[in-house]
Amino acid sequence: MSLAGVVMAAGEGKRMRSRIPKPLHRICGKEMIRYPVELMKVAGADRVIVVVSPDNREAIKAVLGETVEYAVQEQADGTGGAVASCLQLLHGNTENMLVVGADTALVQLDSVNTLLETHSEAAASMAVLTAPSDGPSDLGRVVLSKGGKIIRIVEASEVEGNRDELSPLFNAGVYCFKYSWLERSIGKLRPRPSGELYLTDLAAIGSRAKAGVSPVLVGEMEEVIGINNRSQLAIAEAVIRDRIREQWMLAGVTMTDPGTVYIDADVTIGMDTTILPNTILSGTTSIGENCEIGPNSVIRDSAIGHNCRVTSSALEEATMEDHTDIGPFSHLRPGAYLESGVHIGNYVEIKESRFRSGAVMGHFGYAGDATIGARVNVGAGMITCNYDGKAKHRTVVEDDAFIGCDTMLVAPVTVGEGSITGAGAVVTKDIPPARLAVGVPATIKRNLK
Repeated sequence: MSLAGVVMAAGEGKRMRSRIPKPLHRICGKEMIRYPVELMKVAGADRVIVVVSPDNREAIKAVLGETVEYAVQEQADGTGGAVASCLQLLHGNTENMLVVGADTALVQLDSVNTLLETHSEAAASMAVLTAPSDGPSDLGRVVLSKGGKIIRIVEASEVEGNRDELSPLFNAGVYCFKYSWLERSIGKLRPRPSGELYLTDLAAIGSRAKAGVSPVLVGEMEEVIGINNRSQLAIAEAVIRDRIREQWMLAGVTMTDPGTVYIDADVTIGMDTTILPNTILSGTTSIGENCEIGPNSVIRDSAIGHNCRVTSSALEEATMEDHTDIGPFSHLRPGAYLESGVHIGNYVEIKESRFRSGAVMGHFGYAGDATIGARVNVGAGMITCNYDGKAKHRTVVEDDAFIGCDTMLVAPVTVGEGSITGAGAVVTKDIPPARLAVGVPATIKRNLK
């Protein structure tokens, strides 16, 4: 049967105390709203509609782009108003509607699939994901009939006056509706004293009309944790971080101390890679097979090939091809690119530079805006002087050159193929291929051929 997904993201989220819209706060490197959107698509939704407010629609569109459709909830008239704002978009072109909040980042596919299956098998007009009685105190509760159907849903703020009627089930805030029934029934919602229309009131409307409102138990209690403040955001982060680590360990990745490893949701890791303690893998980082990463390494938005090693080092928007290694205590900044077989040792900083296959820079130094040729040996203390106070300039070291210790390469400058610079040389002019250059400023002493 056709399924439309609706993500309610128009709430103000005042308890977050933030200028950032609540749905855009990140959990394990991914905006909160992306979790339910992606869940909808995996669950089989033909269309996903995100309900936004006039205030947050541009910010949310900037994140989700054209991957979803948008409905604008012009007035802050509650969850009922949010769903009502979608109906004109759908024009009845769906059989069922799955509705979740933008902060339901912890709900898993198995629970949603069970909800959809129960909704279909029971021919229910409405099905509600529920949780046992040890759920969070800020969730509403359900009232059940003797036959186990939902009679009504009581909001958390109203629980105290209705305890005698309540079942031990909490409302998890995930709903599936038969679209034709929803379209007929949503106009029956009446504003609460706050002026809001509560989507949960549809349970009582359905029960009175003998429409059938089915409860469905969630797979794990942690799935129903809402995210309304920074404390709950941290709890959700911890839950998803555990899931991510478990996912990768089951996929063949070794973590010697998983509790000290932080991996973002969009990171990918190859089989037989080992992640050592106190390592952070963030953004869209990808790591190949049979690598050793860490300890104490921080890698963001970087690509690392197979059979690589990153020891106590930091990478940002950098690339390491297969069979490369770096560290300890080195830093690849944005634009750093190491081709296969490159070795970078300790206390090296590289920015906007490419090291070609087999190049070696084993000790402290700086390469900025440079091209280092194949099989070049860079001695300790080499610095590319790439900035003249106004503009950046490039340095080129051609294949098989040898750069002596403490060489200063004052860009723009080229060191020719097979040339050598003496220790402490300050190179201010191009060196032709196969020459020896020494001194301050460096002068050419002899032809090496």
